Amino acid sequence: MATTLHLGDLLVRNGVITPRQRDDVLDAQRTRGGPFGALAEEMFGVSPQAIEKAWAEQYAALVPHIDPRAHSINPRALDTISRRQAWQFCILPLDFAGEDLLACTTHDNLIRALKFVGWRLGHACQFLIAEPGPMGEALARHYPLAGMTPGDLRTGVAV
Repeated sequence: MATTLHLGDLLVRNGVITPRQRDDVLDAQRTRGGPFGALAEEMFGVSPQAIEKAWAEQYAALVPHIDPRAHSINPRALDTISRRQAWQFCILPLDFAGEDLLACTTHDNLIRALKFVGWRLGHACQFLIAEPGPMGEALARHYPLAGMTPGDLRTGVAV
């Protein structure tokens, strides 16, 4: 797990901007301030989707990765979302850390899970990352839903 993973470096690695453009955004950030992503959008027309994708990569590299099948689950946390929401947005609530919900999702579903939490839940959420196979098994155990199987997360089947 990387200790420092910069958004600009990820955008360069993903072929969204050049190293020179990254440096120009960093210069603008130093002189006038503002978030890197917003400046990259403004200066070079980087799409919000490209920023979100790079941000999700950055986030996933910095947070713990777990096996949700082996993690203890607080039943009160499970009650925060429905079975359909759990599968549709690939979220497994685990517990509470103070007022924040602690949940896991997969790397590929992080953006979708974050957007869902932003509009649906009334409190902040901290995410951990799980591999699709174990995540699917944990969802099937805690949120059984007719027609959904653990393998559906590996194949991209949506509810």
